[in-house]
Amino acid sequence: MDLDKLVSELDSQLSDVDAVRERLYPGSAGARQPVHTVYVPADAVVPDLVDSWGKRALAALDEFAPDAGALTDATGVDAVPVHDRVRSKLAREPIEDLRIDFEDGYGSPDDATEDRHVVAAAEVLEAAATPFSGVRIKGFEPSGRRRGVRTLALLLDALNPLPPNFVITLPKVTSVEQVESMVWLCTQLERFDHELRFELQIETTQAVLGPDGAATVARMIHASDRRCVGLHYGTYDYSAACGVTAAHQSMEHPVADHAKNVMLLAAAGTGVTVSDGSTNILPVGGSDAVHAGWRLHTRLVTRSLSHALYQGWDLHPHQLPTRFLATFSFYRNAFPQAAARLRAYLSKSSGTFLDEPATAQAMSAALVRGMDCGALDVAEVEAAVGVERSVLDGFARRRVG
Repeated sequence: MDLDKLVSELDSQLSDVDAVRERLYPGSAGARQPVHTVYVPADAVVPDLVDSWGKRALAALDEFAPDAGALTDATGVDAVPVHDRVRSKLAREPIEDLRIDFEDGYGSPDDATEDRHVVAAAEVLEAAATPFSGVRIKGFEPSGRRRGVRTLALLLDALNPLPPNFVITLPKVTSVEQVESMVWLCTQLERFDHELRFELQIETTQAVLGPDGAATVARMIHASDRRCVGLHYGTYDYSAACGVTAAHQSMEHPVADHAKNVMLLAAAGTGVTVSDGSTNILPVGGSDAVHAGWRLHTRLVTRSLSHALYQGWDLHPHQLPTRFLATFSFYRNAFPQAAARLRAYLSKSSGTFLDEPATAQAMSAALVRGMDCGALDVAEVEAAVGVERSVLDGFARRRVG
C-alpha cells in the first residue's frame, strides 16, 4: 500500500471543499465580545452619557441594595463573592458597548431634527471611550431606507476618527439581498483605513426561515463579505411576527429559543458573534418593583449565558447592576472546575474528566471571557491553570478540526 499516493489522491479530491470550508468557516477572529449592548435613543443622548449611566446604576444600588446581603436578597443570587467587582465595574466601565439608536427606540422626526441628533451622537461616540460602540440606523425597507442612509452618511462624516470597534446595526433584515446591499453601501461610505463592519438584527421571521425552507440567516452571514460581525436577536418584533401575544413575549418564549438556536448554528465557526435581546420589564419605581425587575433580569441574563449567548441588550441604567452581577457570578462559578480540568488537560495528567480538544477549548474561552469583562483576574487564572494568558488566548481561539 502506497500511503503517500492515497493521501495525495484524497488531497486532490478534497482540495476544493477544503478551500470552501476555510473561506466560509474561518473560526473565531480572536476579539473580545462585549457582555452587553446598551441601546440609547438618539434624542436621549447627553454628553456625559456613559458616566451618567454608571452613576445612576450605583445610586440605584445605594438606594435599593446598599450592601452585598441586600443585593442577594433582592436578586436571589449570592452577591457576596462579586459585590465589590460589580461596584468597581460600574464606576470604571459601566457600558461595554454603546449603541446610539435612530430606529424603533427613536422614532421618525423631521430631517432637520434627526440631523441635529446625528451631530450630537457623533460627539458622544467620540467622547464615550467605551470598548465598543456604534449606531442603529433605520432599516432597508422602503419607508426608512433614505433616512437610514442619510443618518449613516452624516454620522460617518462627523466622526473623526472612527471609534474603535465601531459597528452599524441594520435592523429588520428580511433578505440576503439587503445584506449584499449593505456591503455595497459600506464600500461607498467608508473613508477610513479599515472596513466598515455591521451587525444584523434578526427580528423578522423571514431572516430565520426563508420561503424555500432554508435558514436565511446562514446565507446572510456568508453574503456579508465578512463585514458582518454579529447577530442580534430582536425579542419583541420577532415574537409579534410569530403571533405571540404581548403578555407572553419574552426572551425565554419557545419561539425566541428556536430563533436563537438557529442563529447560533448559523454563526458557529464563522467568527460572527450572537447576542440575545432585551427584556422590557425595567427595574424602576419603588423598592418592590426594582427588586422584582432585578430578580427577573438576573435570571434572564444567567439563562442566556447558560445557553451560550454571552451578550445581551440593556435599556436602562438600573439594569447594569444585575447585568454584571449575573455575568460575574456565571464566570466565577465556572472558574474553579474549568481551571482544574484545563490544567489537567494541558499537563496531560489523569483526572475525573476525560476532556477532548473541543471541550478544553470551550473552557479556555470561558476563562478568557471572564478575564475580558473583569469577572476574573488574569493573575488568578494564570496561577490556577499554570500557563500565561497568551496561551489561553491562543487555545481558546484555536480552530478545532
